Amino acid sequence: MNKKLIDIQGVIFDYGGTIDTNSRHWAEVLWSKYEELGVPVGKADFREAYVHGERTLAKEPLVKPDHDFHDVLRIKTRIQTDYLVEGGKLAREAADAENYAARIADSCYQYVLDVLERTRPVVEALAARYKLVLVSNFYGNIQTILKDFGLYDFFSDIVESSVVGVRKPDPAIYRLGVEAMGFPAGNVLVVGDSFSKDVVPAKKVGCRVAWLKGEGWGDEDTDESLPDLVITDLPELLSYL
Repeated sequence: MNKKLIDIQGVIFDYGGTIDTNSRHWAEVLWSKYEELGVPVGKADFREAYVHGERTLAKEPLVKPDHDFHDVLRIKTRIQTDYLVEGGKLAREAADAENYAARIADSCYQYVLDVLERTRPVVEALAARYKLVLVSNFYGNIQTILKDFGLYDFFSDIVESSVVGVRKPDPAIYRLGVEAMGFPAGNVLVVGDSFSKDVVPAKKVGCRVAWLKGEGWGDEDTDESLPDLVITDLPELLSYL
């Protein structure tokens, strides 16, 4: 049973899947938009395209530091739809006629704006009481995104994988977050949506952890006894701090 968390001096937030979608894996968000817009592909083919897109962005510097999240979404969805077309899973004529990539990106961007109406006040409230640090696997433009969404000023430091050269689930990235925080790991609370990429590595570093459990993607071994707190909606966090 969840209990009040005491002796917390600082909070480390994950970004993607936590602040921007309030526990939904981005693959599920994107797939829901494919369905909503009637893109004529199956989920298995979408999944393959999604993985291809993420691997492409990890290898190629397509996202620039000045790109906001709408730019990122347009790049992601274009890679996905091009992959589907080239693999014969989506007709080029259909993709061009419907302009699927742009429409999916637009819809996803609006989705984030809507979610932030719920999650941004949580970050703002905690920033008034605690030192906040962001630890994220991202593409080198997280500062631009935080500024676009009015979140940047809440964080005293940002640890971004593409900048520091370490990616989750390597515990070292959370160790950098603790160092940036300047408090003992046991007095730092990590808030993240991924059990394997947030909960497990943060606990290995010695942090307390609030797991924002939600709509994941695929099977993942989890153990609800590992995190110190399990929530399903970010505003719940305020009740335990």
